[in-house]
Amino acid sequence: MLHCPYCGTIIKEDEKFCIKCGRQLPDDINERISKKKYKNKWWYVPAALVLLMITVTGSYFLVLENRTADAKSLYEQGEKYILNGDYEQARDSFAKALDNKSNFSNAATSLNFADKALSIEASLKEAGTFLEEKDYQQALSLIKDAESELKNFNGSAVNLIIEDISAKRDSIKIEQLLDTLEHKPNIDDLKILLWEAESIKNEEAENITSEIRNQIIDYSYSKASEQLKNKQFSDALIIVEDGLKYAPNAEKLQSLKTTIDKEQVAFETAQEQRIEQAITTAAEEQQLNETDAIELVSVNIENDQQGKLAVKGEVKSVATIPINSILIEYSLMTKNGTEVLSNEVYVYPDKLFPEESGNFEFTHFDLDEQGKNLDVEVNKITWYTE
Repeated sequence: MLHCPYCGTIIKEDEKFCIKCGRQLPDDINERISKKKYKNKWWYVPAALVLLMITVTGSYFLVLENRTADAKSLYEQGEKYILNGDYEQARDSFAKALDNKSNFSNAATSLNFADKALSIEASLKEAGTFLEEKDYQQALSLIKDAESELKNFNGSAVNLIIEDISAKRDSIKIEQLLDTLEHKPNIDDLKILLWEAESIKNEEAENITSEIRNQIIDYSYSKASEQLKNKQFSDALIIVEDGLKYAPNAEKLQSLKTTIDKEQVAFETAQEQRIEQAITTAAEEQQLNETDAIELVSVNIENDQQGKLAVKGEVKSVATIPINSILIEYSLMTKNGTEVLSNEVYVYPDKLFPEESGNFEFTHFDLDEQGKNLDVEVNKITWYTE
């Protein structure tokens, strides 16, 4: 901006005279105005550069923001695939999320997890192949390795995979148990199998556990009864107590234990006298009463699930007072009347009140015979009165 050299009034471009004082302006005034105007045009250059930088920076951040949004969307989609068990699709989504945002740590972690999940999925499939071949140890080894791959991960998706691994492990163990049971394991092996079956938490394993426990009960009852029959009270008690470790609620074993204790006391105090008294009393009551103090309701012989011969029966008290330690003496006969063997077995529960019923059962583990080929005859029933 220039001023009149005479009065100080502002001078516009191309003016020859001052509009205020009227004097003619010097010739160099317009030249100086033109130079200043030309000089002032240079401020557009930095302004244009600043505007260009703002535009470029804004575009960059806009693109970056869009890529970040796309990465987040891909990551969320990958999470859904993971929860649905579609690990291949999940891996693809996480990889694309990292392509959009290379420093996306959650996507990197999830991509690693998806790779692990795919590896585990392959291991479970391979374990299924070994299971079909009955190579249980190799199948369980693969399951163990698969589970170890998840030790550094947690969350709901991890829990779902762990559930799949656990289910596969349980199915392998169940097949292994069933295969072992088909080979008729001995009593020591049954005790180990019971522990293994109890460690599996599903309905099929519970059924197997019950079956194994019943086998242990039958074995313990039969072996203890044999010892009791031979008056080996201590040995009989050891067998029963060992069986109760594996089946603490077994009524048969609990009742037999009570019977052993009572029989031992009776044997140590007045065995012969009480036995003779019981026999005499039974004989007298047989003469006086048609039904006697004990009524035999039923007795039959059959083969159990393991093919072992089992004698089962039921009796009923028709006495007017409680009776206990009821002993059943029976014989196994061929169809032509030849005696195969005779045996004794106690009724459970140990004590019967009037009109109460009791049961007896004995499994002959050492006799290989079909029940349909034999008959059972009850020879004598004896008991004690209080």
